[in-house]
Amino acid sequence: MIAFIADEIRRARVVANQTQEAFGRAATFSASHVSSVENGSRALTREYVQGADRALGTGGLFERMLIKLSLDSEPSWLREWIEIERKAETLRWYEYALIPGLLQTEAYARAIFTSMGVLSAEEITTRVTARMERQAILSREKPPQLIAVLDEGLLHRPVGGPAVMRDQMLHLARVAADMPHVRLQVVPSSVGAYAGLAGPFIVATLPGGENLAFLDNQLKGVVVQEPSEVVSMGKAWEVVHSEALSHQQSAKLILEAVEKWT
Repeated sequence: MIAFIADEIRRARVVANQTQEAFGRAATFSASHVSSVENGSRALTREYVQGADRALGTGGLFERMLIKLSLDSEPSWLREWIEIERKAETLRWYEYALIPGLLQTEAYARAIFTSMGVLSAEEITTRVTARMERQAILSREKPPQLIAVLDEGLLHRPVGGPAVMRDQMLHLARVAADMPHVRLQVVPSSVGAYAGLAGPFIVATLPGGENLAFLDNQLKGVVVQEPSEVVSMGKAWEVVHSEALSHQQSAKLILEAVEKWT
């Protein structure tokens, strides 16, 4: 369905008698970027769709379509969490194997979905687009506070190859430097065994102070709502967080990882 939106934008561009270069100029994207989106080699992001609406004077039609279809393209078990994620005032996210979805680059996300070996090219593009769309919450007017604790090992796992990893590490470094509402902290390998190795999880705090948690696995994710279980996840977060380096020390470690992948 995401491919359908991209195709409809292309059709509207052609009907408006705009070349890729003219359209890109009005949408603030390069002609090569426009070409990549239209041939399916690059994800359709909200920023691109917003630019298309401006260039074509659609009154936000394509953005509304993207929001609706992006949510519908996600598995039913994930939709509930996405809505919680959008409402959250604080997200405490721990990962030990992969970069958190809200912080992934397009190429990194594509490499993950491609490695699954069961998705078609169109399904991969749809999932990448949906993931990029979710990241819009970090740049909205009132974004949630995101505290992400990462195991150092994921900074060195070659997802997608050196070029993809270098760009991903640079992206993390930029986020750490430019987004004050995002705090990145790394658990160094020297810690050895610690509670986080049991698996990734997220704890969300909603307006009013209610906490909910999310656990992911190979089959599906689970939204944790039982108060006693949420309290347990909060305790697990405190234990994992206590092992992490400070934001500044972690940013330095991420920059060192950039050098490794250069």
